Amino acid sequence: MTQMQISATETGTLRVFHIDLPAQAIHRFTTQAGTGEWPLQYALGAKNLRSSFVEVVSIRDLEQMTLSTYLAEGYGLSGSCLESARQQLDGIKGHVLLLPASAFGNVAQTLTIASPLRWVATFSEKTRPASLNPLRSAGAKGVLAEDTGTDANTESGAKTLRGLLMVACCIVLLVLGMLLLKVTQ
Repeated sequence: MTQMQISATETGTLRVFHIDLPAQAIHRFTTQAGTGEWPLQYALGAKNLRSSFVEVVSIRDLEQMTLSTYLAEGYGLSGSCLESARQQLDGIKGHVLLLPASAFGNVAQTLTIASPLRWVATFSEKTRPASLNPLRSAGAKGVLAEDTGTDANTESGAKTLRGLLMVACCIVLLVLGMLLLKVTQ
């Protein structure tokens, strides 16, 4: 059994696993049942796994595209790690499990990988550094307002709410006045 440490602050990693099951068993293995039973989570030994970030890929569905190309284009992987694993990745048959760091929901945990999963590789997704160039739009020019401790939108919303309450009170008073007129006649 392979063990892996997942950090609570982990970002930008992608783990690739081969799922050694016949095609007809994949859906049952990778889908969480209404009862909460989830064989995939058990095989990973994960205490927290977010299904919305779990991707299962049928190699057959890629048609002419290789798995390494899919990872490069779909996950932005590149570099020597991908190149050194290319032959192994492209030789996989059946189904693979792709788990980005976000699948673990920022929960530190130790995975204990069990059959039918076989760990293939872990990659770092390339990220572009944020651009710190000044904005050139005319709307970006000017001076930032001094912080007054209140949000202009909150203040405006409060004024609108007060106005609506005053209108509602006027309507209630008008209706009550009309009812009193009817009662006294």
